[in-house]
Amino acid sequence: MIRKAQMIDLDQIFDLYVIARQFMIQTGNPYQWKDGYPEKKLLAKDIQCQQLYVYETNQIHGVFALIIGEDPTYAYIEQGQWLDDSPYGTIHRIASDGTIHGFFGQVIDFASNKIAHLRIDTHADNAIMQHVIGKNQFQYCGIIYVRDHQPRLAYERI
Repeated sequence: MIRKAQMIDLDQIFDLYVIARQFMIQTGNPYQWKDGYPEKKLLAKDIQCQQLYVYETNQIHGVFALIIGEDPTYAYIEQGQWLDDSPYGTIHRIASDGTIHGFFGQVIDFASNKIAHLRIDTHADNAIMQHVIGKNQFQYCGIIYVRDHQPRLAYERI
């Protein structure tokens, strides 16, 4: 089941990001979520804005932010272009404990029911995420830059 995250979930959510960061390091992506990103303060803000979701059965297994509306990070794109300028939702900070098969696809199905036009980005070293993004009909559009001015591969699905 996917539901909106609540403040009571914050510690469990934070633990998922610890697991995800360790997994990324082990699979050749040590730089994407360095320095403890995402911080609890950011996650709490996502919860307050009702844009953080969890996937749970008997416990929380996955988490992601779905932000509907313009993302300032996506205002500038280089070495390509966006496919469509219509309103969109952005999936950010997706992570799981690795026990749910097809988690990313379930997130995309959920998000698509909220808004059909989706965008997502990932680090160039995150080969696993690039694979699942492509597997879920996203098209590569170019390079964007995140808050710390680091480049990310940007994708879009209409």
